[in-house]
Amino acid sequence: MQSFPLLSLAIWVPILFGAAVLWIGSDSNPRPARWLALTGSLVGLLLTIPLVTGFNNHIAAAQFVERLNWIPEFDITYHLGLDGVSLWLVALTAFTTLIIVIASWRVITVHVAQYLAAFLFLSGLMIGAFAALDGMLFFVFFEATLIPMYLLIGGWGGTKRVHAAFKFFLISLVGSLLMLIALLYLFGQSNSFDIASWYALRLGFVPQLLIFIGFFAAFAVKVPMWPIHTWLPEVHLEAPTGASVILGMLKLGAYGFIRFTLPITPQASHFFAPVMIALSLVAVIYGSLVALSQTDMSRLMAYSSISHMGLVTLGLFIFNQYGIEGAIVQMISYGFISGAMFLCIGVLYERTHTRAIDAYGGVASVMPKFAVLTMLFAMANVGLPGTSGFVGEFLVIMGAIKFNFWIGALAALTLILSAAYTLSMYKRTIFGSVGNDNVARLVDIGKRELIMLGAMAFFVLLIGVNPRPFTDAIDASVTTLLSQTRR
Repeated sequence: MQSFPLLSLAIWVPILFGAAVLWIGSDSNPRPARWLALTGSLVGLLLTIPLVTGFNNHIAAAQFVERLNWIPEFDITYHLGLDGVSLWLVALTAFTTLIIVIASWRVITVHVAQYLAAFLFLSGLMIGAFAALDGMLFFVFFEATLIPMYLLIGGWGGTKRVHAAFKFFLISLVGSLLMLIALLYLFGQSNSFDIASWYALRLGFVPQLLIFIGFFAAFAVKVPMWPIHTWLPEVHLEAPTGASVILGMLKLGAYGFIRFTLPITPQASHFFAPVMIALSLVAVIYGSLVALSQTDMSRLMAYSSISHMGLVTLGLFIFNQYGIEGAIVQMISYGFISGAMFLCIGVLYERTHTRAIDAYGGVASVMPKFAVLTMLFAMANVGLPGTSGFVGEFLVIMGAIKFNFWIGALAALTLILSAAYTLSMYKRTIFGSVGNDNVARLVDIGKRELIMLGAMAFFVLLIGVNPRPFTDAIDASVTTLLSQTRR
């Protein structure tokens, strides 16, 4: 038991700073709100550093554990802890929040305090979901993330933002209600909401099938998996840049499969594995082919996300070390890559107010620093060796080949297809002669933009060149997960 509540601080400090930002915020003088939000996000990130440095890679059990009685009548506890899977997702969430605050510094001019506070709230709630070791506590954090996301999309998005926000909220809520039924059934079988006690249950095959469906409804929407992915392109098209960035790293769906579905319903997971593999392969290929036909950069990246997350679910349901470790690394890596790509799109949008690919051309001539950084992120999206995008994809494909050669071969198509749509977008926007007067008037990135994109580039290269610190922390947890799925 930890004497110092690091995890609680990582959760509640951003939320408290968000409340303070709302308290002092004023559109007539947004500067104090911006600086307070920057301070809150920086403190939140600093709180995750001792979690990373103090983590023991050789222990599969949860670390930094905190436990307090919350609702004793139902054995609901405020129970927190980190394992190798949740550790990096917590750090990624805190880091991304800081980047979003920096990215929004000059862009958001209306209801600034509310915008920044929503991200601080969302950061704390997401960390809470990743750290929760009580089923009901997880559900509360999981559901609460819908509120700031709904407000961010509906309040600061494009012309159809309300429709996109409503669709995202409604689809997510329906899936979550089915998950709640599954959680209540598990409570009825164990008289506890402690997740570890659910791992010890020996459920019958039929109950496992029904619980699997309940979990699938909630988590597949959040991934999102094909064919319940339709909300994502609409949301990315309408959402402000910050919301697109946070959606790119919102890995609650895949995390839910790891934390709940695989260890609690192992027989059902194996039974549904062929379906999950098929849906994942469809997502990989379908998402890439649809991305090829897009004329809007945000929609292209939305379908790219669907394709890359298809690799994540594929890796989880082939039940071997390479596949699951690759899926987790892909979750972390693509959080950086997709976030960076949406930031690059946002940089152009802030200057020209369009995301149409045909509206550009020759950007490298007027924004050389921006062109170099965008090239790095594009190569990472393709999966170039030496970038973080390669590590996760390589492990998943290796695991898939070990499972079945033809499944691995189909999964490997992502290397060709992602290169086709990513490099096509890059060529049409960045290379060539200057497309029009709007492009000719573009100004290269300044210090603020260089800091945020440079920080993203650092981690994309760090994971690509030296993935061992990330995979070493994951190893013990994946080994334990695999043993649970063999029950």
